[in-house]
Amino acid sequence: MAPPLSRRSLFQAAALAAAVPAASVVPTARAAAAVAESPTASAALPAPAAWTVKPFALDQVTLGQGLFADKRELMLDHARGYDVDRLLQVFRANAGLPTGDAVAPGGWEGLDGEANGNLRGHYTGHFMTMLAQAWAGTGEQVFADRLRTMIGALTEVRAALREDPEVLGTAGKFGTAVENVRGSYQYVDLPSGTLGAASAVTLSAWVKPTHDGNWARVLDFGDNTTRYLYLAARNADGVPRFAITTGGPGAEQGLNGTAALPMDQWSHLAVTIAGGTGILYVNGAEAARNTAMTLTPAALGTPVNNWLGRSNYPADPVFAGAFDEFNVWSRALTAAEITGLQGSRAADSAAGRGDLASYAFDETSGGTFADGSGRGLTAALRRTWGGPSHPGFLAAYPETQFIDLESRTSSDYTKVWAPYYTAHKILRGVLDAYLATDDARALDLASGMADWMHSRLSKLPEATLQRMWGLFSSGEFGGIVEAICDLHAITGKAEHLALARLFDLDRLIDSCAANTDILDGLHANQHIPIFTGYLRLYDATGEQRYLDAARNFWGMVVPHRMYGIGGTSTGEFWKARDVIAGTISATTAETCCAYNLLKLSRTLFFHEPSPKYMDYYERALYNQVLGSKQDKPDAEKPLVTYFIGLTPGHVRDYTPKQGTTCCEGTGMESATKYQDSVYFTTDDGSALYVNLYSPSRLNWADKGVTVTQATAFPQEQGTTLTIGGGSASFELRLRVPSWATAGFRVTVNGRAVSGTPAPGSYFAVSRTWRSGDTVRISMPFRLRAEKALDDPSLQTLCYGPVNLVGRNSSTAYLPLGLYRNAGLSGDLLPSLTPVAGKPLHFTLDGTEFAPFHEGTEDPTHAYFRRSEPRVVFGGTDSGVANPAKSDGTTLLDEIWAAAPFAGKGALVARVRSTVDAWVAAGLLSAADGRTVVSTAQRATYAP
Repeated sequence: MAPPLSRRSLFQAAALAAAVPAASVVPTARAAAAVAESPTASAALPAPAAWTVKPFALDQVTLGQGLFADKRELMLDHARGYDVDRLLQVFRANAGLPTGDAVAPGGWEGLDGEANGNLRGHYTGHFMTMLAQAWAGTGEQVFADRLRTMIGALTEVRAALREDPEVLGTAGKFGTAVENVRGSYQYVDLPSGTLGAASAVTLSAWVKPTHDGNWARVLDFGDNTTRYLYLAARNADGVPRFAITTGGPGAEQGLNGTAALPMDQWSHLAVTIAGGTGILYVNGAEAARNTAMTLTPAALGTPVNNWLGRSNYPADPVFAGAFDEFNVWSRALTAAEITGLQGSRAADSAAGRGDLASYAFDETSGGTFADGSGRGLTAALRRTWGGPSHPGFLAAYPETQFIDLESRTSSDYTKVWAPYYTAHKILRGVLDAYLATDDARALDLASGMADWMHSRLSKLPEATLQRMWGLFSSGEFGGIVEAICDLHAITGKAEHLALARLFDLDRLIDSCAANTDILDGLHANQHIPIFTGYLRLYDATGEQRYLDAARNFWGMVVPHRMYGIGGTSTGEFWKARDVIAGTISATTAETCCAYNLLKLSRTLFFHEPSPKYMDYYERALYNQVLGSKQDKPDAEKPLVTYFIGLTPGHVRDYTPKQGTTCCEGTGMESATKYQDSVYFTTDDGSALYVNLYSPSRLNWADKGVTVTQATAFPQEQGTTLTIGGGSASFELRLRVPSWATAGFRVTVNGRAVSGTPAPGSYFAVSRTWRSGDTVRISMPFRLRAEKALDDPSLQTLCYGPVNLVGRNSSTAYLPLGLYRNAGLSGDLLPSLTPVAGKPLHFTLDGTEFAPFHEGTEDPTHAYFRRSEPRVVFGGTDSGVANPAKSDGTTLLDEIWAAAPFAGKGALVARVRSTVDAWVAAGLLSAADGRTVVSTAQRATYAP
């Protein structure tokens, strides 16, 4: 392993690489022709040398019919049906490109979403990753085609962002008008002196608003927020307003209209000022008159900012819509002249063209506007934010969020909402598109984004970086380190590895590396994906603290902050270690957290193949992840939960926050990669891990064999593996789940394999395998109750890998007793009644219990209150109250803790010894003790 590189040496290497001409990432002829016509033509991401275990590519594992394939098919409806032009709309708008009739998605992925869409672009990245995985997993051409469409569009967007904006022509009132696409941040910049310090003036414009944002300016001429005049399409009351001031907003002299301008229709606005009187005209009719307007343009002198569509108040929206004809006269036109402007161009009216400025927007080319006044005041189309700092910049909003973050000391997501998180999703999406289709345009986009980020972040002081990444929400950067490390594995560019190191959050790394738990109060999903990235940095640099930090961090969450379904967090945050019952709410278990913990567990396994990581993986996958997807198709929405409330009677919300949240994004990804961890191989190919019991087929090309798994798991309590193809020698490592306490039996070609598989381990079968060899695994389920760490009476039911939830509309915890018919094995299942015709469904005390993975809208109880008021054995009630110790442990708890029992005699002996101890401790009377023992002797037990 290479020695660790210091951050300084990485910067030096990056600088050296930048100084030497490098092979640029450009489309090859093959990629440009888009020849990747099957998932087997995808590019390969090299596995790090540090991995002792390696995964198979998605296209090497095919899902068979069953629970996972059914859930995936529901998501593929969305992948096939959603209009990708809607996702691209916000990118095109930001670049000033035509958006056609596409409507931006709602929720977080649009200008009108939460925090004004400050996260837009993230969902597009998720969608591309989903398409890439769907293409690899199914081979359906539609997914590759949609990816190429999106990559082509994003390539055009980046090219447009590199250049000055160009006019978008649209049908005008009289000819061609200029369109300002909402979200483009574009405006018309007029030369200084446009107003000519006139003592009388007429301003005239045709406008077609496409958005009803208040205070968007038709025009604004001024120096700042003290000296200006403006004409707004809508004021706070939604009607047009003109104002002029030399003393700020409190000193404005104004004119207010009486009715709102219609959306998507042409309206004419005109203002005249002369002799102390100002008049506002709307569509040729006088709308307002002010006879006390003492200010004229002459009072403003020569304003610096002369804008159409932009305000001198930075928080005001940029005008969205179209302009046709803008004229300025150095006199007040008469009412008749204003009326004459309604039916013809100014040039053809009695007023003639404006003598101070006159723009007919069909007299233009590129990004400039010719002036017809004779004064030669050529105007230009500009962006409010100027332009990107680097040609690799790609986003659906301006670079201003990234710039603002660098000086921000507190979080305000209405101003800056996780720009590097959004950059991660886009980077991951285009990188996955490249890996899936070998389209080098996608790699060029990914490499350019990393180059741009490096150009920004490498210039910042270390203290600034630490402050940025420590900010809640604003500084969140998701899994960007992992994506950059993956990119570096392809490009080999030194600055890409240096960039990954710039996201080090030293306080978090150092604390976790020292196994010091500082998670209380942290935003969960802001930090989980960081550690997957740090593992990849360990792979690239060999720096041990990254590995130690990731490993210890995982142990701080599992099981110390984990709910029974595998999820974590409450209201997106972590609370104190081992507080489970005390954190249950309607906003527990954010779905993104489960997605990222699965990814972290998987990556840790590659370094240390401990079965605990795959035990967790199975728990979270079979329960929270599957259960977060609603069981119905929908082309428009992914139907994935944000939070999964664990409060009694909670009903899952599959369309949270108007759609397009982070969890819906990761939900799309989860549903198209269910097969990614079923099988792993050792780095030398000597062993095959079978981690998950899922119907699937592995094409192990390196060995020349296939492995087909046939099972209805978890409805079936076992699975069958069949070897196909040729012959090969390898060790088959079968995961023995930690819950498999009722046995784990393996046969090969009908013959039992010797050995005693231990729960929570791998059972190895080594031989030379031949086509037709069959491995049969039997793993009976038992029902168990798992206790909340901070309240043993609050419990959740698990049957094998399946979390069972009660379906009941009560909003109080259900009191349930489970020992009444417990079997000698300790299995609690005999206390429940199976529901005929509904596998994995049971009833208890009138409530139906069903698998958590069923994506219904039933009110559910994931946790219940354990209640064993009397001592009951095998359905026989002793009539004796079930006593408890000060810590809540009851007599029955202590008796059944010794299960399984070899027979009834062993159980009775345990009852007698426990009763004697409790009587001696004064916790139970001798008479009641004798009754308990005799009841145990009389009862009949299930095995």
